[in-house]
Amino acid sequence: MYIIIWEYQVKLEHVRKFEEIYSASGAWAELFKKAEGFVSTELLHHTGYADLYLTIDRWLSSDDYKVFLSRWQTEYARLDAECEGLTANETLLGTWELILTET
Repeated sequence: MYIIIWEYQVKLEHVRKFEEIYSASGAWAELFKKAEGFVSTELLHHTGYADLYLTIDRWLSSDDYKVFLSRWQTEYARLDAECEGLTANETLLGTWELILTET
């Protein structure tokens, strides 16, 4: 499993719209669902900071994610531009591979 984690500092006046677009049923998830290999997305809100959020996107593999970016780049760019004013800062915290062990 390939996991992508982003951190967002959301402008307080845009929290509701941000939550709608970035939630598991929001516009980003709907775009991701068009691609093979998409598993899920989660939106987390920090309990101590009203403006701090994380998203966790899960894909079957990094290749699936790369194919998605290539195939849906126009739609991705459009949605990214639409969301640009919602945040004061966004940071890619990293990409991760799930380690499975045999038991």
